[in-house]
Amino acid sequence: MVQAIYMDHAATTALRPEAREAMAPYLDARFGNPSSTHRWGREARGALEEARERVAAALGARRSEIVFTGGGTEADNIAILGRWRCARQEGARAVVCSAVEHKAILAAVQQAGREGAEVVLLAVDEHGTLDLDAVDHALAAAPAVVSVMWGNNEVGTVQPVAAVAERCRAAGVICHTDAVQAFGKVPVDVAAAGVDLLSVSAHKIGGPKGVGALYVRDGVSVEPVCHGGGQERQLRPGTENVAGAVGFAAAAERAAAEQAAEATRLAALRDTLCERIRAAVPDVRVNGQGAAARLPHVLSLTFPDADQDAFLIGLDLEGLACSGASACQSGASAPSHVLTAMGGAMDASATIRLSFGHVTTAAEVARAAELVERVAGRVRIAALARG
Repeated sequence: MVQAIYMDHAATTALRPEAREAMAPYLDARFGNPSSTHRWGREARGALEEARERVAAALGARRSEIVFTGGGTEADNIAILGRWRCARQEGARAVVCSAVEHKAILAAVQQAGREGAEVVLLAVDEHGTLDLDAVDHALAAAPAVVSVMWGNNEVGTVQPVAAVAERCRAAGVICHTDAVQAFGKVPVDVAAAGVDLLSVSAHKIGGPKGVGALYVRDGVSVEPVCHGGGQERQLRPGTENVAGAVGFAAAAERAAAEQAAEATRLAALRDTLCERIRAAVPDVRVNGQGAAARLPHVLSLTFPDADQDAFLIGLDLEGLACSGASACQSGASAPSHVLTAMGGAMDASATIRLSFGHVTTAAEVARAAELVERVAGRVRIAALARG
């Protein structure tokens, strides 16, 4: 029987036991609506606000600055569209983001474009790193918001978020960062970074799916993108996911507490796997390796003369779960927008992303290296035979 190895933790990771334990009462006896005034409601409200305090502490924020959402995508949309719709009334003309943002940001920015915003995409170099001079130039367009992700979900490049925030602050422009992949992997502190808006998601750090948070610095104006009962500072109406928030808080505390040690461990696993694969496949390309900093848990590799679908299917059949670097749009496989922006998209090549989490072991890395080598040889021979 094939022993399965999961290396797609950047997509989602296993629920931490402490998060599961913390959530259990709020999935059962403590089921009250936090907006209700009776004791069931007060109990739920107390748990929600305690969770808010704990998530805020993990991010270096105040409790009043944390808005619970349904995940990172919703947080991103509130940050981009909510800020645009507010700031355009004050004369803002543009929305700015990097060319390698998550699809949640890019789609929200494009929606702002349909609503009249000038869309400005900031270029990156061959390592995926933002050009800070481009930020200075974009600020002249009077943007409502500049959004630069903290760490890239495909190739792991860490952006100079604090430097971007400093430039935005000097220009009087709001700065947002998608820190979904970065939180728990590198130090994330909103005060130290100087950002105004920040998105995080629970299920990337061992919390439950379906809950995230948006940090909104006190004094920053953002409009809601949905309307209803006015919950969550009137930015995210609807009955709050109390169990999810409680689980998120437990995972956030653990992730923040162990971040430094875990980053060292994961980076060592990443580098070991990379070295073993490169020794077996010398012409493999390591995407983002030349960046000043990379997320410790993401390894993106491009194999020339290989079919991507065959590669991923072959790995899955061997028991190794990972992901590719292409998105499916309207039934057609499109090149990765991240690799394209880096100038690295290649014909007849396969890119895979191997990502690690709190349950990844050294033994799994050793086995994964063997499987990647085996499947790479098989699919590349097949590709060359067809060619």
